[in-house]
Amino acid sequence: MSQDREPCCRPFKARDFIVFSIDKPPSDFLFRVIRYATLIILVASFSLVLYSAVTGSTPWFRLPEDAALQSAGGLLATPDCVSGDNISETNISHIQFGVAGSVTTWNERRHYSELWWEPKVTRGYVWLDGKPNASSVLWPRNSPPYRVSEDWSRFKYSSSQAAVRIARIVSESFRVGLPNVRWFVMGDDDTVFFTENLVSVLAKYDHRQMYYIGANSESVEQDVMHAYGMAFGGGGFAVSYGLAAKLATILDGCLDRYFRFYGSDERIRACVSEIGVSLTTERGFHQIDIRGDPYGLLAAHPVAPLVSLHHIDAVSPIFPRQTHLGSLKSLFQAYRVDPARILQQSFCYHRMRNWSISVSWGYTAQLYSWVVPAHMLETPLQTFKTWRSQSQGPFTFNTRPVTSDPCEQPVIYFLDEVREGAKGGETMSGYQRTAPAQSGKACERPDYAPVMAVKRIKVSALKMSPHDWKKGPRRQCCEMVKLKDSTLQVKIRSCIP
Repeated sequence: MSQDREPCCRPFKARDFIVFSIDKPPSDFLFRVIRYATLIILVASFSLVLYSAVTGSTPWFRLPEDAALQSAGGLLATPDCVSGDNISETNISHIQFGVAGSVTTWNERRHYSELWWEPKVTRGYVWLDGKPNASSVLWPRNSPPYRVSEDWSRFKYSSSQAAVRIARIVSESFRVGLPNVRWFVMGDDDTVFFTENLVSVLAKYDHRQMYYIGANSESVEQDVMHAYGMAFGGGGFAVSYGLAAKLATILDGCLDRYFRFYGSDERIRACVSEIGVSLTTERGFHQIDIRGDPYGLLAAHPVAPLVSLHHIDAVSPIFPRQTHLGSLKSLFQAYRVDPARILQQSFCYHRMRNWSISVSWGYTAQLYSWVVPAHMLETPLQTFKTWRSQSQGPFTFNTRPVTSDPCEQPVIYFLDEVREGAKGGETMSGYQRTAPAQSGKACERPDYAPVMAVKRIKVSALKMSPHDWKKGPRRQCCEMVKLKDSTLQVKIRSCIP
């Protein structure tokens, strides 16, 4: 028995494409219109997808993760309105500083910030825990402008409520919405920044990516107690725009999860870790978690630009017979002549006399009456102790002991003059001999007498370019030019390949 049926799945017939068919009922006509409209939409959608794949054009709709770049007030757009990799080089105007301060201590500590802050050049704020008393003196014009932190009393804490306020400076700075900010740099009111070198460091990184840049403590006991992967806040740390945008959306909730932590920097590190970002270490950030004389540390600075110093009041003045602030002013005098070279070491030898010399430019020089290999000269003399226990170590770097034998000590000279040279791009600096590091009887060995006769060292050098830090790090060399009238002349130069 047979039955004639339409096939369930038949190809389109020509008459199916006649839109207005007078021999079909209205319901069938409507069904056909819907079917053809659906077909047209599918073809058009496929064409648009194919076009986008070929041309690589921008997505039509903002992705969900882009919401982090929008603030509650709509202030936060992609920085600099850049596209692709066509962006200008990072400069000081792209950095927003957030200095943690207090109304009770600012007048005592503001002099440290005023060393490096340049009105109308540097941007940012000192964040205070209250509004300054209007009846007191006017806000110093050479200080960073101030803002009062938002209410932080609603957050949980176990030991330091101030740490919560300071940690939130990152997100509060972000929400200010200053234009064209690429980096948010945090520090304390006694942190001293060397801003030109800071720019050189940050310029190496893409601010649109997520970066958390700084350095840990010099004392192992501090790193064990807190974290090796943490940027210690007193030494300063930098957060890229890309990371700050994300951090601003999670920070408040994150702070309550880590209320048992002691410091603000410890809280920030924990929250950054939740995002999946680890510390990028730059050796020019210095927490100065040491006690005693910082001479050995500063005289053997790593081959990296000097970015910051902290805890200056907790150690001896870095120059003899000067105050803490006066010492920093002396260092800044040299820094302003040649920012990239400040504290950079150079070694040279006098083969006939078997002398060795180490110059830490803009700070000190050491003259030895014997040949000291480079790997020893670059190792700091341990003139200091650990931060918490004030013990002999350990530190996060090697040290060499300071002997009590005067014949085993170098003759030490400190900067007393720095200026531009007569030739363009050249500098001249002078270093005067000071008293021996250890009190007691002077060395009476015959071979030591010639070095003791050198009372002054004069150093000439070409200025370093900030672009030198984009190359592989290499210490520059020097040569002893001549010895005349108790003055040793030294010339710093690039090392021979």
